[in-house]
Amino acid sequence: MSAAEPSAPASHRRRTKAPVAVLVALAVAVGAGAWSLRDRVVGEGMRGDAAAVRATPDGGAADCAGRPIQAPRELRGMWITTVNNIDWPSRRGLPTETVQAEFRAWLDLAVRNNHNAVFVHVRPSGDALWPSSYAPWSEWLTGRRDGRDPGWDPMEFMVAEAHARNLEFHAWFNPYRGGQPATVGGPGPRLDQLAPTHPLRRHRDWVVTYPSADQRGSRLYFNPGIPEARRFVEDSMLEAVRRYDVDGVHFDDFFYPYPEAGQDFPDDAAFARYGRGFPDKHAWRRHNVNTLVREMSERIKEIKPWVKFGISPFGIWRNKRTDPAGSATAGLQSYDAIYADTRLWVREQWLDYVVPQLYWHIGFDKADYAKLLPWWTATVKGTRVQLYIGQADYRVGERGAWRDPAELDRQLALNRRHGVHGSVHFSAKQVRADRLGAVSRYRAAHYAGPALVPTMAQLPAAPPAAPTVTEVRRADDGGVALAWRGDGATSFAVYRVDGDTARLVGTTRGSGWVDRSAPAEGSLTYCVSGLDRSGNSGGLSAPVPVAG
Repeated sequence: MSAAEPSAPASHRRRTKAPVAVLVALAVAVGAGAWSLRDRVVGEGMRGDAAAVRATPDGGAADCAGRPIQAPRELRGMWITTVNNIDWPSRRGLPTETVQAEFRAWLDLAVRNNHNAVFVHVRPSGDALWPSSYAPWSEWLTGRRDGRDPGWDPMEFMVAEAHARNLEFHAWFNPYRGGQPATVGGPGPRLDQLAPTHPLRRHRDWVVTYPSADQRGSRLYFNPGIPEARRFVEDSMLEAVRRYDVDGVHFDDFFYPYPEAGQDFPDDAAFARYGRGFPDKHAWRRHNVNTLVREMSERIKEIKPWVKFGISPFGIWRNKRTDPAGSATAGLQSYDAIYADTRLWVREQWLDYVVPQLYWHIGFDKADYAKLLPWWTATVKGTRVQLYIGQADYRVGERGAWRDPAELDRQLALNRRHGVHGSVHFSAKQVRADRLGAVSRYRAAHYAGPALVPTMAQLPAAPPAAPTVTEVRRADDGGVALAWRGDGATSFAVYRVDGDTARLVGTTRGSGWVDRSAPAEGSLTYCVSGLDRSGNSGGLSAPVPVAG
């Protein structure tokens, strides 16, 4: 952990584990735990007219009643973490109705904050939140380690509820984690305490144990250096891609575990068998992680070309003092410590988006947000990989710079100036807590209205024809109700003429919508556009007026 800043809360520390000296420089943003996701993007959030992005439909007019249409194009999301019940469910073993109500509440929070995506932890530790042929049911849902079926399909439910609110659903996986410590504070894990169907009980040669970040027992891992284990892990995640209508596949920074002082990941036998041709174990480990990332990228697109693949890595690739291509930082290097060559993944374009966890404040001497941000901007330049930023909502209220509720506001403003495509906030509970009013502050400045997700040229595109508005009327509650017909669209964007422009006022996956923010006085004019699965806009409907 950093000597200059306080350690991250335990819930956030799950992601960052490193030798003590290294963590000092790094953990300001990462936290020291071993199990969480932690960090997340969006640009400034589009402030006023100057910040609004003109959305030109791929077919049809780019104006509504003679006014140019304007719509922010940025990813806005938050992580919903299941491990250790950090965000959801609030406790293990709750009744189905309670679990579902809690999840709906998280989605409603996202909608209130004008988010357009959620990143949900569906494989936190070699387990699953769906009926899987490869993994047991997650104990964070069921409250049990015996793999007992809860009697419903959470993934089916979650994806449907997210899409009902026109939120993208990114399924978040931890590939190699195999199980929590079976004996907290004890000498190590016990395989016999895993579910009877757990794959590590059937493939004991795949198991690697390593001390947990908090030194309370050990954790189980699938050995990344065994090709059969890697393929099994890929298959287990791709099962969800095949079965569910997910919009994205998402990893955080857990590949090889963060290093513990005096401990080496015990994979000598696998290296002896599979490491020929590599100069050392470090190069071989990086190759193993690179292979997982490349193969997942290829296999996802073979199954569903429209599904996005993204990773949220630790915010530092390498320090400039180690590598001239590195950043002006002095923290843990993910390339060397956890064998994550994030820069290579971007340059090879194996990813559709990257979400570096920039959990440090502007001006922090060891890892300055204002210096790391342009490094990441330069890294994605010239590639098709979109840059989002992992924002440290969980740090608000800590001593020092994080006592200022404007810190995240300033970071989002910097994002916009550097052309960042969006932000993801860690985590849902912190967004809801709104410590010091920081969330309310950046929401008003950057997320005051809805936004469309950024388009990606590498994804399939089929912009739909212009819809036909069939009804527009003043609703009883004072809003304006619209209905339309539109074929071939996944979602719809609603624009309202506001002075010299037609602004985006709502999005939906239905065939109707109510503008509850409509002014009560005066006549109004609306246009509607359909969007395809990849967010590409089709033609605008004819403008439709409604009297005051």
